[in-house]
Amino acid sequence: MKNILEIQKHKAVVSYDPEIGMFRGEFLGLSGGADFYGASLRELNKEGQKSLKVYLELCKEKGIEPYKSFSGRFNVRLSPEMHEAATLSAAAQNKSLNDWVSDALRDALVDEDLLEA
Repeated sequence: MKNILEIQKHKAVVSYDPEIGMFRGEFLGLSGGADFYGASLRELNKEGQKSLKVYLELCKEKGIEPYKSFSGRFNVRLSPEMHEAATLSAAAQNKSLNDWVSDALRDALVDEDLLEA
């Protein structure tokens, strides 16, 4: 997947900051912020390992849960037209709207290598 870097089984989104001429990584799924910078992929990886270590140690020291929890529920805001079209498509496939959306997300995530099939 583009812009995702995995460091010690933790995923981080990567972007380029043209103002400083460096790549910036930010870990996802953490309860707080842990970002890091590097001029190359090698440097970014090295700095990411350091940032993650410091973050996890700090959480342990302060008794803070380092990871976000996910309930499995979220709200999606759509235009009325898209809502109707999705409902019709779900019905045509003999699925609930929830199952239809879940299947579409799963397929997209598998295509992006973020979720195993």
